[in-house]
This record gives sequence, structure tokens and C-alpha cells, in this order.
Amino acid sequence: MIRGQRPLADRLRPASLDEVVGQDHLLGKDGPLGRMVGSGKLTSLVLWGPPGTGKTTIARLLAGHADLAFEQISAIFSGVADLKKMFEAAKVRGMNGRGTLLFVDEIHRFNRSQQDGFLPYVEDGTITLVGATTENPSFEINSALLSRMQVLVLNRHDDTALEHLLTRAEEELGTELPLDASARITLKAMADGDGRFLLNCVETLINTTTDEVLSSDALALFLQKRAPSYDKDRDGHYNLISALHKSLRGSDPDAALYWTARMLVAGEDPMYIVRRLVRFASEDVGLADPEAIHQALAAKDTYEFLGSPEGELQIAQAVLYLASAPKSNAAYKAEKAAKKTAKVTGSLMPPAHILNAPTKLMKDIGYGKGYAYDHDTEAGVSGQNYFPDDMARQQFYAPVERGFEREIQKRLDYFNKVRTAEADRMSGDQE
Repeated sequence: MIRGQRPLADRLRPASLDEVVGQDHLLGKDGPLGRMVGSGKLTSLVLWGPPGTGKTTIARLLAGHADLAFEQISAIFSGVADLKKMFEAAKVRGMNGRGTLLFVDEIHRFNRSQQDGFLPYVEDGTITLVGATTENPSFEINSALLSRMQVLVLNRHDDTALEHLLTRAEEELGTELPLDASARITLKAMADGDGRFLLNCVETLINTTTDEVLSSDALALFLQKRAPSYDKDRDGHYNLISALHKSLRGSDPDAALYWTARMLVAGEDPMYIVRRLVRFASEDVGLADPEAIHQALAAKDTYEFLGSPEGELQIAQAVLYLASAPKSNAAYKAEKAAKKTAKVTGSLMPPAHILNAPTKLMKDIGYGKGYAYDHDTEAGVSGQNYFPDDMARQQFYAPVERGFEREIQKRLDYFNKVRTAEADRMSGDQE
């Protein structure tokens, strides 16, 4: 195949372990794979990590370093017959003095009995088995097979690794990507640690864009499919519901009741109005008055029970309650801010101390170590960090000085005081 016709991700596939990015903790001189390569002895492995982090590439390169024949199958497309052929071929190679590395992609897709089929061939050395999985091997791989394999955890590609891949891609393509600085950051965030996805996006950009330099917003529109627009052939329908919503937000119960009546008289579905009231209770009242959501849901239950016209009185009551309630969109803004941050930070793992460790493997890699049970503390809150280790603490929720949120703010101030004291204590211990 002509070089230029091969996919970019394939063209940039590392030719040696030194070229693999983002997995220095495994491939470095003191890492488990680095030591195996140095000793020339390769054991059966499970490579556990997110998509696009180099599992297949590492397996292929390990086979080359150990002078093993490389055979690859996918658990999605292969069955018992395919495995038997692989095992027989490996036996023949073994008799001729050469070993076989069998790489099984998505090994967790094989059922328990299929996984058991590997055992005799791993035990007698017919194959060196390297399985790749995105799922927790503690739960997805038979304990008998797992005990004969070493589990290695691959990291999602961080910003440094993704930037390295972008630089390699530009060198391979002989051109810089048509992105401004913010768009370059956005592209890496969209990849969410997946190097293969990143390079596929790069190839799409190069093959379909002009000389125009894309901004972050332009890149998002270019690479992501936009949601379809709503049907707008009933402008009056949307105008009146907008008038109701803004009257509620503006704390005008009379105007809100008027627009509700206008819609009901016009034949609007009462449950459409109720759905907007439930949304409003969460979006515009929130925790300033936690009773608001109950009033909105009571309107739903009452109307479903009584129907029209009797059930419409409870809708009117909910409208009046919501319009006269204290308002806060702090919860709404907190939810939006949290989602925005979640999209940028991608798949960062929770800190190890708050992860459950139901298996020995998970305990051995640090899950649950150092966790403080809050109920056992004098304050009832430990003040430990619950954000990912690689992420600074964030504040999404900022209560307003209205209604019940005044009380919430007092609680948060107390929690923050305990958290600060714990951070100071930890800092002192480290010193």
C-alpha cells in the first residue's frame, strides 16, 4: 500500500518501545515492562487501560523484543475454533524452537469457559498470553487465569502525551494543524486521553479543511454533530411558555397566573405546563426553597388523578407558590459548571483512597488506602480530598443569601473550615 494511503494512526504507530508515549511508568528502565525487556523474559500479561493508549502496539513490540511470533485475535469476532487453530500453530512453532505471543483484544468478552481454555497453553508455555481490556480484570477475567498473568495498568494519555502525538502528526504531514491555541487545547480535551481518536480527528481536519485557522468554537462545530433544531411552526406555543417562565422568574404571581390561563384556555396540554413548572422549580428556585419541587410534583400527581378542570386548580396553586418563592439558580449554574469541567478533564480517576477494594489486586494497587470514615471523626466530616489527584479543587456551587440557601452556606463554611484544617495537617505531615 502506498504510504500516503495508510491511516495516520497506522503511519505513526511506534516502531520501538522508546517511541510509545504516555506509559513511562511501565516502559521506563525501572518499570515492569522495562525490566522484562531488559531481562529478555516475558510473562503473560493483562494490559488494562482506556481506548487508544497503546495496548496493541505495546504487545506487538514486546513480541519483537522477545523474538516471539505475534498472533492477534479479537474476542468479539473469534470463537473456540479460532483459538484451537492458534494453539495448534503455536505448538508447531514451539517444536521448531520459536515461541508465540498471542494477543487477545477485548479479552473480557470471552466467557468463563472460553477463558479457561487458555489455561493449559499458558501453563505449559505453548503461548505467552497478552490480553487487552478496558474493563476491570478483577471482575471480568477468571481468577484462575488472572493468577497466571501480571496485570499492568495503562494511563489515559495526559496533555503532554497528546501534545507529543500532535507534534508527531504535524511532522509526518509536513504541515501545522489549522488551529489557534485555544482550538489546539480543545482538540486534546475532545480526545479524552485517546491517542487514536486524536489522530483520526487530525486526519479529518487535514483532509477536509482549507487554509482557515479554526477557533475553539469552530473546531467543536466541525468535529461534533450538532443536535437538530426544534420545530418552530408553533411560535405562539413557545412565546406563551416563555412568558410564563419569565413571569415566574420575575416573582410576579399575577402575570404568571395570567399566562397559565391563556395557555389553558387556548387548549394547551396541562401536563406540558406542569413539566415546565417542575423544570422551573429546579432551575430558578432550587435550594432557596426545597419545597418548590414538591409543589410542582404535587401539581403533576393531582392533575393526573383529577384531570380537567378540577386538577387545573393545583396547577394554579403551584404557579402561585413558585412565583412567590425565593429564587436561586445556584444549583443550576453549579450543574452546568460541573458538566463543563467534566468534559474538559475527561476520564481522570478518583483518588485511590476513596475507591473500594473488593479484590486483592485492587488492594495491592492502593485502592482504599488511607480512607477516613467520616462518621468516625469528631466533626462528622473528615475533610479529605475527593477530587482526582491531577485536578485542583473546584467550587461549582455558590449559594445565594436568600431562603434556605442561607442555612446551606453556613454548613458549607463549616465544611470548608474542617477541610482547610485537614489540608494544613496533611501539609505538616509531609514536611
